[in-house]
Amino acid sequence: MKHEKLYKMGEIVQYSGLSRQVLHNYTLAGLIIEAKRTPSGHRLYDESVFERLEKIKVLKDKNYTLMQIKKLLEHGLK
Repeated sequence: MKHEKLYKMGEIVQYSGLSRQVLHNYTLAGLIIEAKRTPSGHRLYDESVFERLEKIKVLKDKNYTLMQIKKLLEHGLK
């Protein structure tokens, strides 16, 4: 069984260039969802978070609000 790589918040900050605060806000808004948590409660995200962040960035560049983006993503925006 292959173990999927899970990413800590710090790694996502490093790879995405987004701030910890922005990622925290996206998590609170339900735009990104952690895959699981460590025993100490740290959020872990799977590989799909990067594609999701890219979609969010594109929509933000088109001046959509976070709530509009959430609705678009929930309704399967490709």
